Amino acid sequence: MTTGSRRVPTPHALRCSVLHTLSRVGSGFIQRSSRSARAGVGAVYAAAALGSLLAAPQAHAVYAIAQYGEPKYPADFKHFDYVNPDAPKGGTLVLANPSRLTSFDKFNPFTLRGNTAPGVGDLFESLTVGSSDEVASAYCLLADDIAIAPDGLSTTFHINPRARFSNGDPVTADDVKYSLDTLKSPQAAPQFASIFAEIKGAVVVDAHTIRFEFRQRNRELPLLAGSMPVFSHKWGLRPDGSRIPFDQLAFEKPIGSGPYLIDQYDNGRTISFRRDPNYWGAALPVRVGTNNFERIVYKLYSDSVARLEAFKAGEYDAMVEYVARNWVRRDVGKKFDSGELIKREFPQHNGTGMQGFMLNLRRPLFQDVRVRKALDLALDFQWLNRQLFFNQYTRIDSFFANTDLQAKGLPSAGELALLNPWRAQLDPAVFGEPPKQPDTNPPGSLRANLLQARALLQQAGWTYRDGALRNAKGEPFQFEILDDSGSEATMAPIVATLTRNLQKLGITATFRVSDFAVYQKRLDSFDFDTTTIRMPDVQVPGTEQIDRFGSKAADTQGSDNVIGLKSPVVDAVLRALVQAQTREQLVDATHALDRLLMHGYYVIPHWYSASHRIAFKRGLAWPKTLPLYYAAEGWITSTWWFADPQTQTQAASQPPALKQTHKP
Repeated sequence: MTTGSRRVPTPHALRCSVLHTLSRVGSGFIQRSSRSARAGVGAVYAAAALGSLLAAPQAHAVYAIAQYGEPKYPADFKHFDYVNPDAPKGGTLVLANPSRLTSFDKFNPFTLRGNTAPGVGDLFESLTVGSSDEVASAYCLLADDIAIAPDGLSTTFHINPRARFSNGDPVTADDVKYSLDTLKSPQAAPQFASIFAEIKGAVVVDAHTIRFEFRQRNRELPLLAGSMPVFSHKWGLRPDGSRIPFDQLAFEKPIGSGPYLIDQYDNGRTISFRRDPNYWGAALPVRVGTNNFERIVYKLYSDSVARLEAFKAGEYDAMVEYVARNWVRRDVGKKFDSGELIKREFPQHNGTGMQGFMLNLRRPLFQDVRVRKALDLALDFQWLNRQLFFNQYTRIDSFFANTDLQAKGLPSAGELALLNPWRAQLDPAVFGEPPKQPDTNPPGSLRANLLQARALLQQAGWTYRDGALRNAKGEPFQFEILDDSGSEATMAPIVATLTRNLQKLGITATFRVSDFAVYQKRLDSFDFDTTTIRMPDVQVPGTEQIDRFGSKAADTQGSDNVIGLKSPVVDAVLRALVQAQTREQLVDATHALDRLLMHGYYVIPHWYSASHRIAFKRGLAWPKTLPLYYAAEGWITSTWWFADPQTQTQAASQPPALKQTHKP
């Protein structure tokens, strides 16, 4: 979506799909079961169940739930609007690295150590999954109905008796409980314990019924429980009945319930998946029109240059382009001119997330807000946009930009109710308008911004002497910008521009490039000064914000709190956010959080685009109706197909503007 954009390293990227079921296109629903009918509730929407938690005399069983409002699709829907139910099946889709990953050494995406093979996460299904044209709704998948307790402190799922793992075993309540207990254990990546912290545990009611019990009433928790990946308790069992410790599972093939199986893999650089001929859910409305390729192959290239040249040589079928200058100047040639390779921009309505240079507050150098603000002033986005990005980007000015969750104007009464108790501890600016990003377009200028930055640094005790900016102890202001080798070509000119501007202030910033495995290890252990990360966008903020900004997560290695933020004010607002009972309360809490984060200058924000840039071989086709909120890679693998070449040639001649399901 943005220049230099990349997913947070595994398992961070997985968490986004675990927490927010929007991220998997083609996921969804099975019709309300007869068990629900026996409960006498008919096609009761989740809003009815959630909205009457205190008044309802009994738990309500439903086919879908929504955190706020009602699910878009009725109980008898046949398929999602953004799929083609008549899409042909077959063919082999070949793709390159979908992230910065250049090699893999395991199939287990739930542990911290090592690099997980691409595509493995899709082997695991969950009790519920969401659609990609609405926010925070979940439809039954492994489950066939959902019962939310009247007090909101538990949710019960009935498992579809037809659900099967890839080894043929039925999916049982014991497997669901085993999955939760394992993910919350020390053998899983530590952030999963944080993600599921508000789930006290899972109780097996019978072979096909599981009840999740919560520590408090929270509208997100039923969706969170339903989105948990489920795997068989037999994964890791040896023939003699002994078990391989979960955190030592490497190339033991996962036992999940998804539509694909691992077919072959080679040297940690290539992996192929084949469609499971016995996949249990192929006829479900949620799966109609999805998973159309017979095989999906990933080839991992060592760097972005090799990956691009391989695409032009025909080694793989589709490429999502995140670099604007590549899209304009490098993604060209004879095959593009002849129509053998096609370029299209597809609109999307995702929030931007936050991408930028993350400042590690664990370093004393970055603990003064005046220093952090000065560094922000040194980034000349307008010059970068003209000279490097071909004016394709907009500067990110919020942790929730491009959504109604972005704080604007003065705080509302609801925001003030959250912020006022902490007024004595907060900068008065927090109670004003959100800070504007520096601008170098006339009448602004880089010189004016750097003069302002110099003044802030002087206030913080940094003065220029003996050829460098120094503190009272005489120590020079210098730090390292860490990146991985796969992103070097993308980020090098951007970092060079920033470091040149910092040199004018007497600051020395060095660009350190490392192998991806080393980079990830340093990131997980918070051993860095500054690095570039994209925090995935969310349409409905929830528990993941605690892992990104909560004080406890700052001390948990592998958490998403890479900036090391510890703030009792932020913690209080986060509690209000996850406990919000109405959309209005959620918006107020998110606005308050956004103000605190933006006024804290913890990140030097980057930029975003409102479209996905995709290049692909002639012969690939996609549904006429687009989803609203989607990741480009997942959209391709789950809903595209191979079409008749003549049909695709005609489609390629059409303008790129495509029908949307509805306005966001």
